[in-house]
Amino acid sequence: MTHAVYPVTAAVRFLRERKILFEPFLYSYEAHGGTTHAASMLNLDEHAVVKTLVMETDEGTPLLVLMHGDREVSTKQLARVIGVKRVSPCNPDDASRHTGYLVGGTSPFGTRTPLPVYAESTIFTLPRIYLNGGKRGFLVAVGPEDIREALAVTAVSVAIAAP
Repeated sequence: MTHAVYPVTAAVRFLRERKILFEPFLYSYEAHGGTTHAASMLNLDEHAVVKTLVMETDEGTPLLVLMHGDREVSTKQLARVIGVKRVSPCNPDDASRHTGYLVGGTSPFGTRTPLPVYAESTIFTLPRIYLNGGKRGFLVAVGPEDIREALAVTAVSVAIAAP
């Protein structure tokens, strides 16, 4: 059996340095396909495919939000929880500048600058979490406890049903 060679991204280096076991998954990336496309290509439950969203506060402070692929973030609720006036998605150029990743390939691991990470609390109930591995079309599966160990994560409850 041959294994596809997966990219060695900043996220992969971050996981290796911390000796965190991960399973790589490659799929054909589709612009604007998001977690629906990734889950369908890899035959995964979209709820277990967790998106890494780059957001910023009204003061321009960047942060990451880890959210189930089949849910959206209530930015009003998140702003309340973290004690700011407003939280909104970063524009793609700012998101890339903060993380070092292209939008569609953003991983919470190995960001250019360490960013605060807020994670929907229910992702930690999943047996495996599928996150972006730092490149479009590349996911890594890790255990929920590994995310807590690797990142300074604040668990929040800010999920709302996707439209």
